[in-house]
Amino acid sequence: MTGRETAYRPADSARADQLLFGGPLVYDFGFARHDGKAGTASVSQWLRSLPAPLAIVLTLAARVDRAALTQVLLAELGQGLARAFLLLAANRALLQLFAGAPTPQRITAALPALAAIGAVSALSALLSALSTAATGRLEPRIENAVTQEILHHAVRAELEAMEDEGFHRILDSARFAADYAKRMIGQGVAVLNSLIGLIAAGGVLAVLDWRLMPLLILIAAPRAWGSVRTARRRYLSVQTWLTHIRAINALLGLLTSKDAAAEVRVHQLGPFLVDQYQAMARRAEAEQTRLARERAGTTLLASTLSGAATLATYAVLLLLLLNGQVAMAVAGTAALAIRTGVGSIGTLVSQINTVYDSSLYVADLAELRQAGPRRAIPTGGDPIPVGPALLELKDITYTYQGRTTPAVRQVSLSVAPGQVVALVGANGAGKTTLVKIICGLLRADGGTMQWAGVDFTGADRENWFGRIALLGQDFERWPLSARCNVLLGDVERPDDDEGITEAARQAGALAAVEALPHGWDTIITRGYLRSAELSGGQWQRLGLARTMFRAKAALVIADEPTAALDPASEIDTFAKLRALTADGTSVLLITHRLAATRLADHIYVINDGTVTEAGSHQDLLAAPLVPGGYRDLFQRQATEYGTATVLPPRTPNDAAAATEVS
Repeated sequence: MTGRETAYRPADSARADQLLFGGPLVYDFGFARHDGKAGTASVSQWLRSLPAPLAIVLTLAARVDRAALTQVLLAELGQGLARAFLLLAANRALLQLFAGAPTPQRITAALPALAAIGAVSALSALLSALSTAATGRLEPRIENAVTQEILHHAVRAELEAMEDEGFHRILDSARFAADYAKRMIGQGVAVLNSLIGLIAAGGVLAVLDWRLMPLLILIAAPRAWGSVRTARRRYLSVQTWLTHIRAINALLGLLTSKDAAAEVRVHQLGPFLVDQYQAMARRAEAEQTRLARERAGTTLLASTLSGAATLATYAVLLLLLLNGQVAMAVAGTAALAIRTGVGSIGTLVSQINTVYDSSLYVADLAELRQAGPRRAIPTGGDPIPVGPALLELKDITYTYQGRTTPAVRQVSLSVAPGQVVALVGANGAGKTTLVKIICGLLRADGGTMQWAGVDFTGADRENWFGRIALLGQDFERWPLSARCNVLLGDVERPDDDEGITEAARQAGALAAVEALPHGWDTIITRGYLRSAELSGGQWQRLGLARTMFRAKAALVIADEPTAALDPASEIDTFAKLRALTADGTSVLLITHRLAATRLADHIYVINDGTVTEAGSHQDLLAAPLVPGGYRDLFQRQATEYGTATVLPPRTPNDAAAATEVS
């Protein structure tokens, strides 16, 4: 490959998305299923789908702050009555002002009505302030209540549910219900306000002259149609725009990414990616322009129809006035009422559209409320004995949903107190599934599991979670302080700084923590003040410290605990795990590094979901050589990595085996 100056011709804007992402970039999350629905839903769909989410929000509001909800409802009702009163008072004032008496007398006669208008206007402003204050009090409380409910379902769900695509989509979508439920309070207030305003205007027209009612319908109908069309156009415009923005932002993130920086430069990807970015940006601009023209056309047509209806309405009013069928004061009041009603129509339609959009996400909360309890970890059961004990599995079988072949078949094993037991086998052999069953994260389809003689079928799983410690190869690297990353091993010891430090010392992580710019208070991720990053090996040691801090664990499960460590650190880590057994703690070790299994008291070889070999290291090396068996794999690794000379033998038999391998 030769060095060259690369120049790209402008990319085809229609092909940029296809080339980079295989088509439009659409999120594959639960919430994405609602994209575009509010822009295409019919009025009947609105009416059918709104009651249930509205009931959820109103029930939540009544539960978290009934007084605030009552205040909002009364304030909005008061404002509606005030609007009606103001229109009638205006009619009264106009009657007096258009009377045949001298001007001073007419003004004097109109003063009570004008004073009432001023007083009710002030009262209406006060009611509006009270409604705003109560709404502001309700919104965060509803958001908090919904968030807590979602978190409750999330942390209580079975691991199998969290790994199930359908349930996780419900949970993912329901996460947005907190924000949208909060929004529905303000949106609902706006709908209620507009609806009351419309009713007030219609009621006043009915009181003045029933023949004026059709005039309101005449002018409101095209306005309502225009509002619906405009709201939908606006919504679809935003949805289309978001599709482009997602793609643009994804590409922008790659261009500015620290992780991608080296390859962008070495492979000279910059000009190509920038050109694709510009192509997508041009397409987004063109799409926005097109949608803006369509919205402008819809708005123009709606305004024309509304204007024509308004002109016809005032022409009818003028005709009635000239024929003496209505008084001047009535005509003036009718004009005010019609204007109020028409304004309320536009706001009402727009707000109903937003309420419908929000209701889609709130409805997801209802779906989670049904699915959550069904998929939750059962509470209660037989207590699990505290302290070291014998763990026994007999004929354990498990098949994942949607599959016909068991991931684990007829597995029997035991882990005695103070023992290190190793599980070895190829990737996909079933080791991780078996570990999840032992942890209580998955319930076996068949067989039994017992701890100290207590059968797990009726055991309290929360109890069991408190008896074990799990150090997985993909343990969570919490973007929290170094102290909190260890504390999360046992949150019942929040003030045990001495224990945290000792756990870090035992795990060999103390030096790395003390070298951090802010020590234990350093946030272990980039992007914050007082933050820094750890290497993979340092993280592995910190994860081990978290496990060691979990003093109440009677069983420690270590799944590939040395994946990111160098050979010397690996030996040290295995020695530390072995040391945990001094007080009777059992250690279940899952590893591909067969040199580490020499430290184990017993080894189980898992292949194709079942135990194919079992015994001590010496027993398995003494067994006949079988391709793919323990002896074969151990000898291959020992030859390739020199394992036999790295780990010191624990017994004379180990020394003999090492001599045989060498």
